[in-house]
Formats: sequence, C-alpha cells, structure tokens
Amino acid sequence: MRKLFIICGALLCLSWTASAQDLSAALEASAATSAPTVAEPSPSFSLAPSDRDPWQVEVGYQYQHFNLLGQNFHTHGFNSDVTRYINNWYGIEGTAAVGFGNAGGVYHLDAKSLFLGGGPHISMLNGKRLEPWVHALVGWEHLRFTQSSTVGSNGALGFMAGGGVDYKFGTNLSWRIQADFLGSHFGDAIQKDYSFGSGLVLNF
Repeated sequence: MRKLFIICGALLCLSWTASAQDLSAALEASAATSAPTVAEPSPSFSLAPSDRDPWQVEVGYQYQHFNLLGQNFHTHGFNSDVTRYINNWYGIEGTAAVGFGNAGGVYHLDAKSLFLGGGPHISMLNGKRLEPWVHALVGWEHLRFTQSSTVGSNGALGFMAGGGVDYKFGTNLSWRIQADFLGSHFGDAIQKDYSFGSGLVLNF
C-alpha cells in the first residue's frame, strides 16, 4: 500500500511539471502574438554618397565682361555644358557660351562673343545638398563686332577657369551658381576677363 502511494505521488508531480511547462509555452506564444509590431520605416530621400550618374547637362544664363581690342564691354547670354563623369568626382566637360552686348564708345558697336572649350571637371560628392566643383577649360574665343569694318570678326585661343556650387533639389536635379576667370590671346597680349553664371543642372 505504501509503494502505491509513492507511485501515485510521483505520477502527480510529473503531471504538474508537464502542465507547468505547457502553460509557460502557451503564455510565451500568446505574448508573442499579442505584442505590437513595429512598422518598418518607409524609404525616404537620401543624399548619402553613392555612384553618381555618369552624365551631367547644364543650361543657364551667363554674364561676361571683356576688356580687349581697345574695347571695354560686357555681354549677356547663355552657357551650356555637358560633363561625362569617369568616377564619383572626376569628369570631362565640354562648354559653349554665347553672349550679346554693346561695346559702347563713339560707334556704339554691337558685340557678340562665343567660347567653345573643354577640359577636366572636378566635383566633391559629399552627401550634402551643396556640391562644390572646379573646372579648367581650354578652347576658342570668337568676338564679332557687327557694325565695324575695323575690328570686325576675330578668333583666338581662349581659356576658362573657375568653379561654383550645385544646390541639389533631388537625386537628379540641381541649381548651379558659378564664377570664372576668362583668358584670351588676341594680338600680342593675354586678356584677363571674368564671367558669372547660373542655371539648371540635370544628372542622368
């Protein structure tokens, strides 16, 4: 009889242990299913540095000041450039800048300017909205004074060196402000002039 009570007690203890384990597992499963889920953050616009788009096109306004060929004048016009990036910071740029103005003086000469050039374009891709850059271009400078047979049409070696900053509206669109030193070699002297510009930049 005593052995029977011992066996029954042992079975009762085992059943309580199993029941406690089942209850603990059930509580854990219930807590896991009832716990609030944290929503994944939705993707947002990021300016983190990454592989940039290989092509960049800019079109905008340009003011140029000249003091050459006995004339001191300025032009208003537009500039357009295309840059092909080789990596995140270095590209090859080609630029065309056209200007229209008045040379003043006694004859009030109408003046037209054209610069075509190319060279390196170095940009700092820093993950911020402001992206500074510099460039150095060598090419051809052409001036035409339409109301004078004395000065007429002239072309010479020209170069442009300077830089600016692009303000990014998004991953593909920016607004640019730039300033450049203009050089040309008309006659026996090197002319030193300057320009300012601003325009829209598209990356693709």
